[in-house]
Amino acid sequence: MKLKGKKLSLVLALILVFVMTAVVGCGQKEPANPAQNAAPPAAKELKLATTTSTEDSGLLDVLLPEFKKDTNYDVKVIAVGTGQAIEMGEAGDVDVILVHSRAAEDKFVADGFGVDRRDVMYNDFIIIGPAEDPAGIKGQTDVLAAFKAIAEKQALFVSRADDSGTDKKEKGIWEKAAIKPSGAWYIEAGQGMGDTFRMADEKKAYTLIDRATYLALKDKYNLEIVVEGDKALFNPYGVIPLNPEKFPQVDYEGATKFAEWLTSEKGQKMIGEFGKDKYGQSLFIPDAK
Repeated sequence: MKLKGKKLSLVLALILVFVMTAVVGCGQKEPANPAQNAAPPAAKELKLATTTSTEDSGLLDVLLPEFKKDTNYDVKVIAVGTGQAIEMGEAGDVDVILVHSRAAEDKFVADGFGVDRRDVMYNDFIIIGPAEDPAGIKGQTDVLAAFKAIAEKQALFVSRADDSGTDKKEKGIWEKAAIKPSGAWYIEAGQGMGDTFRMADEKKAYTLIDRATYLALKDKYNLEIVVEGDKALFNPYGVIPLNPEKFPQVDYEGATKFAEWLTSEKGQKMIGEFGKDKYGQSLFIPDAK
């Protein structure tokens, strides 16, 4: 009997030890995984000088969040005319430019300010004007003839007059038409495309505008398309990282990532789809080579 009692006590003691061990083990937490608790790396900032059309159209609002997801780069956008964007590039104040004036872009690269220009997308310019059409140009496809008619009738025309890509295109058309526009009928806004559109609408005037900005803002105003379809109104956009040899302070790696992302399959697909749901057509046509 004494032996059985000792065995029973031993069994009970072992059971007690097992239960206590299990309880203690359950109370212990798994060791923390530093990788799981670490804060995500801070986003890097990339400075982009670009045209007002890419911002006014809403395109950048769609593209840049996805670019940040893919690269952890937070893009600081400086939306100005192409001429001013190029000047910022020439001063080394940004990392990359996205603009639309091919001759000026080629010169920017040739002068050593930028490297590896890439085609990104294109759309076209159009002339918009009041329904009354005082110059009688509605339905024309010859932009030179349309500009000549506007000048001959001295119909109100609002120019951006800000050295933007649109302004450069407009000035080039007047030059080809052998006309130096001046007088009360020719109004120089010195503003971006959105403000120029608003001013032209208020004055019931004609203006030259890129199709993307027109489609994005047309519901706010009354001006309508009067001239379109001339090959001379083709409007290509290019992206250019700044030259790191000339500007060692720039984020060339980030600028190159941005250029590569815009011209990647994903970036090009997003550009091609932008505007289809709302406007029934793409505001920009992807054009990466």
